[in-house]
Amino acid sequence: MLANRRKSERRLCNSLAKIQFGTGTLPRDCKVTDISDGGVKVIAEYVQIPPEFTIILSTGRPRQCRLAWRIGCELGAEFID
Repeated sequence: MLANRRKSERRLCNSLAKIQFGTGTLPRDCKVTDISDGGVKVIAEYVQIPPEFTIILSTGRPRQCRLAWRIGCELGAEFID
């Protein structure tokens, strides 16, 4: 059985969000599939994801993120704000 390395419990969700790759760039659509106090799992169909970006959740609250992993269109990110 695989060990859960997360510092906080994740909650499954299926909500739309936006990813912004830098100041002054247009936010792009993505889907949040789960979230925790420490990070987020996202489906985003972009060729390049920078090491740090902003995710704008459906609540409208932007969060600064650091890319933790990526497999195809799925990615995990750690909140750094």
